[in-house]
Amino acid sequence: MTLPTAFIDDTDTGPSPSVLLVDDDEVNLLLTALALRERGFTITEAASGAQALDLLSEWSPDIIVLDAMMPGLDGFTTCRRLRRMVGFENVPVLMLTGLEDDASIARAYQAGATDFFVKATQWSLLAGRLRYLLRASRTRLELERSKSKLARAQDLARMGSFDWRPVEHFISGKLDMSTEALRVFGIGSDGALTLGGLLRMVQVDDRRAVLRMLADVRERGSVLATDLPVQLPDGRPRIVHVEAEPEFNEHGHSIGYTGIVQDVTDRRTAEDKIRHLANFDALTGLPNRRQLIWRTERALEHARRLGHQCALLLIDLDRFKVINDTLGHAAGDEMLTEVANRLRACVRHSDQVLEGALESAGSRTHRTLEAVGRLGGDEFVALLPEVIDERDAERVAERILDAMREPIFVGGQECFVTASVGIAVFPRDGTSVVDLMRNSDVAMYSVKAAGRNAAVVYSPGLAGRGREKLELESALHKAIERDELVLHYQPKIDVRSARMVGAEALMRWQRQDVLVPPADFIPLAEESGLIIPMSEWALREAARQAKAWQLSFGFADSIAVNLPSRVFERSDLVEHIHESVSTYGVPHRSIQLEITETGLMKDLQDVIPSLHRLNEIGVEISIDDFGTGYSSLAYLTTLPISELKIDRSFVRDLGITPQSSAVVTAIIALARSLGLRVIAEGVENLRQMEVLHRLGCGVMQGFLFSRPIPADSIEAWLQQTVLPRKAPWIGQAGELERAEGVRLIGGRTP
Repeated sequence: MTLPTAFIDDTDTGPSPSVLLVDDDEVNLLLTALALRERGFTITEAASGAQALDLLSEWSPDIIVLDAMMPGLDGFTTCRRLRRMVGFENVPVLMLTGLEDDASIARAYQAGATDFFVKATQWSLLAGRLRYLLRASRTRLELERSKSKLARAQDLARMGSFDWRPVEHFISGKLDMSTEALRVFGIGSDGALTLGGLLRMVQVDDRRAVLRMLADVRERGSVLATDLPVQLPDGRPRIVHVEAEPEFNEHGHSIGYTGIVQDVTDRRTAEDKIRHLANFDALTGLPNRRQLIWRTERALEHARRLGHQCALLLIDLDRFKVINDTLGHAAGDEMLTEVANRLRACVRHSDQVLEGALESAGSRTHRTLEAVGRLGGDEFVALLPEVIDERDAERVAERILDAMREPIFVGGQECFVTASVGIAVFPRDGTSVVDLMRNSDVAMYSVKAAGRNAAVVYSPGLAGRGREKLELESALHKAIERDELVLHYQPKIDVRSARMVGAEALMRWQRQDVLVPPADFIPLAEESGLIIPMSEWALREAARQAKAWQLSFGFADSIAVNLPSRVFERSDLVEHIHESVSTYGVPHRSIQLEITETGLMKDLQDVIPSLHRLNEIGVEISIDDFGTGYSSLAYLTTLPISELKIDRSFVRDLGITPQSSAVVTAIIALARSLGLRVIAEGVENLRQMEVLHRLGCGVMQGFLFSRPIPADSIEAWLQQTVLPRKAPWIGQAGELERAEGVRLIGGRTP
């Protein structure tokens, strides 16, 4: 969730806010307390809900931060109990949870939490959220205090009094007002006000209703109590509270009314402001989560009663974080405001919906519930309280996507933002607000996975894929703990000497009896961040295997390990490699690191320092998939690179298309001119090997020589295939050498 900059106030010079921090996890409690103290908070710690309640019985902090999941009294139960304690009805409570789902969020609010925050190490964001809650709490208390003062003034001061003696045509009846009452209506003490003059201060459209009310009060002899919107003689709009009781003569007949008038404009303004703070987002002015849930519940009630469908559209901006991080939070807030305005124009948006008016205004007034609201961060929701079918919702989604295509000017420059929209339809996709929110979220994330900037209607199949991905991610977390990851090795072959000159380590996942290919789990590992510990494991395992082969058959070459660019950004990469090779007593050159050209160029400035440090300790760098990236070749002359790997897409068509031969020839010539080794990957047949050999590339790897095989099969492969020189490729390579009159030379070729 993106917290607007305006809500973070680091300039407060008052006393440090006092915070009661409750968490059963000692490490989390310590880290969070240290981080908040550094940011100006006074922290009192409690290790359980029971301890927190004991502290609160004698002390009241400015804000309470509760961990949701604790043994004994969990955060939800603790929150409910403290809300029942005298003086803690309105103390801000922030619930910390690791369960970012609608059910937990709804449960937190039901327990009385003011807001929730997902557990993370984003301490500045947490501190900003706490300051926002404190400021909102102070604003609410100030508004309630103002309302209370005005109410006491009404009871005690009675701002002005009047007597009304109606006759048969009561408009011409006598109306006597005190000096104070005349002042309420903007009239001097020497002036006068008749009932007709008072009615002329009322808006024309409201006069008939006021007359009906007065006639009804007079006929029934009942108490008069109403708030009357008027426009004073100087043009100021005011709201005057009128309260009067009937007077009777000795025969029990009504003879008139005696009452008071009071200007309650400020009180009403404060009430409206409180209502707005509770129901509308402070940044965009759109309905907030609370208001959206209320509207959706009312829409579902009407849909059940009237037998129609309604739809919920979850709208998430694509790559909004890039704009926030690049241009700053102020520019991000500006963009969110503009997006909100565009979304508002895509539906029949209605800001003000009163529950009483909604229930009494007719069968089709539920349509006034239609609106766009902001859930938080860059997430919005469009509520369509009546649709014929899903096509109606899809048309609205298309309008939203079209509205996002126009550029937005923020931070002094033109930006483009797209959106991913998930659609859920009642009752097919859910019969409650929680169901519709969850399923529209599933649909939205399927759009993200498919490339963004589109809309998708929920289907059960989407939820199934989501569950499968969640289960796979959970299993992958445990794969490291259970030693289910394995490395298979594909030999690198010098075809001139017909010997192995290295190997590439390729990660596999032995999940029960199934060997999961890397394409099925590596992308998920990168998305979830598990690629970091998996890469560290691969480095240790490669170093261990290099030592095992050294002892077994004198292996003295290097094992190449593929690493994503984000691993090269880590400041401890060099130390981790040093520790790995030192543990098993092998030289640093035993490990070679491969990074794809695309990954290198994507984060070039971030990985350059690590590349130079690795080169200094003797670890060689190979550029994988060379020729497929969109990059400048200038980096080859400045970076400490030792090897280029020709991508399999160029090798595949060698001997078939002249273009492939031309590209490979150029790469080989470039490598030679820069003093770099070159190796071709994906060699699958003798034709490809022959062309590569003729073009000057002597080191290759691919299925022609060997598929990736377990480490303990490498020695058997050497004994059964390479050393007896029985493989077809060995004979072919020998013929090529003899045809060229070249003597076989051991060692690597450039």
